[in-house]
This record gives sequence, structure tokens and C-alpha cells, in this order.
Amino acid sequence: MKIIVFGATGGVGKHVLKQSLEKGFEVTAFVRTPSKIELVHEQLYIVQGDAFNKDEVAAAIAEHDAVVSCLGSSQGMKKSSELEEMTKNIVDGMKAQNVKRIVYTASAGINKEIPGISGKLVMKLLKNALVDHRNAVDYIQAHGLNYTIVRPMGLTNNDLTGTYRESKVGIPDKAKSISRADVAHFIVKALSDEQYENTSVGIAT
Repeated sequence: MKIIVFGATGGVGKHVLKQSLEKGFEVTAFVRTPSKIELVHEQLYIVQGDAFNKDEVAAAIAEHDAVVSCLGSSQGMKKSSELEEMTKNIVDGMKAQNVKRIVYTASAGINKEIPGISGKLVMKLLKNALVDHRNAVDYIQAHGLNYTIVRPMGLTNNDLTGTYRESKVGIPDKAKSISRADVAHFIVKALSDEQYENTSVGIAT
């Protein structure tokens, strides 16, 4: 499988590169700053570009089997449409290049699905990022792509375990967190497993 990863230098993206190469995939990392990629591998290709540049995104997507987005917003907790804008460029590029498969890393809370008082507080705190992710996901789902939306709970830097819980409705019971390495594990797994096609999956340890 030949995949292109957007957000490849981020916390989850770095793990996606490593784990997908270990699985034998051919991987393109689309990055603004190539020097941030420390990994060297004969199956790894680096394309320098800006996800806000529609033409650069579309050109990079050509001849890939699937797209992985691990993009984050530079605006933190502030109101922003960065994720939506970059995702529109990716989706439009996929349509132009006839690439159908995308795994998009969003966040738990985009469907207002975190239960309880603590859930409401978390969703209020993350409101702006969740709205941006939600708009990005809506654009993906409106354009006839074969998608998997990943909704991880709070991200940690713990080690890869390969053991976590999944829920296609809401989030796993009493879910709190998941390591970035395990989120990457799910992404790589979902790419080649038909049960995750056109699904939105909440994940947590």
C-alpha cells in the first residue's frame, strides 16, 4: 500500500510513519519542514509543501492508495478554521487525483459524545478545536470518500501497547486517554481492514 501522511511531524504522525513503514507500506510524508523528519527508510519519501496550498496538496496526493491526516491547528484553544481549510484542500485533491481512501484523526467530542459532567467540561474547553474538526469531518463525509474518522480520547506519550478499546457509537466506557503510539496503531490497522470503512471510531485504553 502506498500512503501519504499529512501532519507527519506531529505527535501521532511520527508514529504513523514508523509503524506503517514497519508494516511494509510505501510512505510519503507531506511536511512544511523536512528537517523535522528524523526517520530514514528506503520506503519513505518526503515532499515539502504547505497544506494550505491547494495545488501542492493535490500534486502530492497523486498515485497514492490512501491518505492519512494527523493535522493539528496552530491556534490551540482559539477559534480557527485551519483544520477545515487544510482538509478541504486534501479532499479536493483526492477527488482530482481519484484517490478514495482517507483516515482522518479528529478527537473524541466532535459528536458531543463524551458523557457526564467531566465530559461536558472537556468538550467546553476544547470547543473551538472540536468545531474545526467537525467541519472538516463534515466535508470529508459529504464528498463520497471511503473514510475512517478516528476519535481518540486524551492523548499521552505512553508506549505502544497495541491494546485499546474501540466504539463506533460514542466512546468506550469510562474512557480517559490513549497513547499517540496506539492511535497510530489503530490508523495503520484501519487502512487495510474493511470493517473500518465509512465508520467513525472512538478509541481509548
